[in-house]
Amino acid sequence: MFGLLALIVAALFTGAAIYINVAEQPARLHLDDEALLAEWKPAYKRGFAMQAPLAMIAALLGVLAWWESARPLWLAGALIILANWPYTMLAIMPTNRKLEAIAPQQASAETRRLIRRWGLLHGGRSLLGLVAVVLFLVAAL
Repeated sequence: MFGLLALIVAALFTGAAIYINVAEQPARLHLDDEALLAEWKPAYKRGFAMQAPLAMIAALLGVLAWWESARPLWLAGALIILANWPYTMLAIMPTNRKLEAIAPQQASAETRRLIRRWGLLHGGRSLLGLVAVVLFLVAAL
């Protein structure tokens, strides 16, 4: 039971992360610099509020599935999905802080460059989620 829930929650996390990379990010890049930043700021806050708990819950459920079954793939998946936290804090947060410090009316080509960089970095979150989903799926078989 814990394993299937871990798989579902990890898939929700991964789906949201991939949606951001393949739909939301490309769409926002069509905006002018000021609108681009004005859209990114609230979208980032809402996305973080949704994805952060999903990563934690999926990791907890993966650990419980490992504890229950002693199958190491559950633990591996849990650690990979949980790796989104340090990856976000160490790799993405410096860019986030720079973007948060810019007022929308002060947006420039540098702002656009930072948001493009943010999108590439966010792709790492999508990849971590996908790896966790595959590990959970294999563990469930």
